Amino acid sequence: MRAMILAAGLGTRLMPLTENKPKALVEIKGTPLLEIIINKLKSEGFTDIIINVHHFGNQIVEFLKSKNNFNINIQISDETDKLLDTGGGIYNAKWFLEREKSFLVYNVDIISDINLQKMYWSHIQTNALVTLAVKERETSRILQFDTENNQLCRWKNLTTGEKKISRQSESNLYTSAFSGIHILNSDIFNLITEKGSFSIIDTYLRLAKDYKIISYQHDNSSWFDLGRYEHVLNYNKF
Repeated sequence: MRAMILAAGLGTRLMPLTENKPKALVEIKGTPLLEIIINKLKSEGFTDIIINVHHFGNQIVEFLKSKNNFNINIQISDETDKLLDTGGGIYNAKWFLEREKSFLVYNVDIISDINLQKMYWSHIQTNALVTLAVKERETSRILQFDTENNQLCRWKNLTTGEKKISRQSESNLYTSAFSGIHILNSDIFNLITEKGSFSIIDTYLRLAKDYKIISYQHDNSSWFDLGRYEHVLNYNKF
């Protein structure tokens, strides 16, 4: 199975930890985030992984060499010249990801015990274009889904009031927070029209009008966002 680890972010919310290193190599209880995620993916059957790099990307390359690529196939998607955001980053790795019918995308700053194998096969069985891992938790940015078929309908920013509507629904909507973990059918590469740097969530909202983009609820799984300095301090402490 193939997977992509999104690791190209600048890590500004992790300063000063990212002053001299990429966020992927910020240590959690003595182990770099990237190592934690790779080991999780390996344990769940993912043997081909691509990692996008930008901020101190050479450090990630050297780290992987020192670990002998964790004895699996690991490739680099180089965004040194231009940071491509989530959507552009995924599309830039098309050459690697499209070799399999469905693939996983995982944010490097997320730690969770979600069962990725179970989520992957749920995605296959539902024949969805995209399956989004979601969880009930406090957040300022929410996704709303149709209760009848779990179809993505809306995105809202509760702080600014901004909202994006993908489709109208005759049934009630329920609200969840995106977990930074998603599984995509490689057919999506034929549907992406955005260019350069763009958010994959905006692409999902556009495509959800006509294609099956659904939620995968994992409320019983632990989940931690370690993309902020204070979150790392608290996690390491407690």
